[in-house]
Amino acid sequence: MFGEEIKQIRIERGITQAEVSKATGIPQNTISWIESDKGIPNIYQCKLLADYYGISIDELIGREVGKN
Repeated sequence: MFGEEIKQIRIERGITQAEVSKATGIPQNTISWIESDKGIPNIYQCKLLADYYGISIDELIGREVGKN
C-alpha cells in the first residue's frame, strides 16, 4: 500500500533503513516490514517518518493533496 512510497523517499535521499531507525526510534525490522508492504504503519510511525523526512503525511504515503 504505502510501503513503496516510503521506501522510494528513503532511497531518493540516500538513507539506509538503519539510519532511519536510529533517527526515529522505529526498529529497523519494522521499517523493513513497512517498506515491503507486509503491514501498514500506525499513525505515530507515519508522524515520525514524515517529521524525519520533513514532509507531510500525505506526501509520505504518496497522496496528492486535493485528490481523493
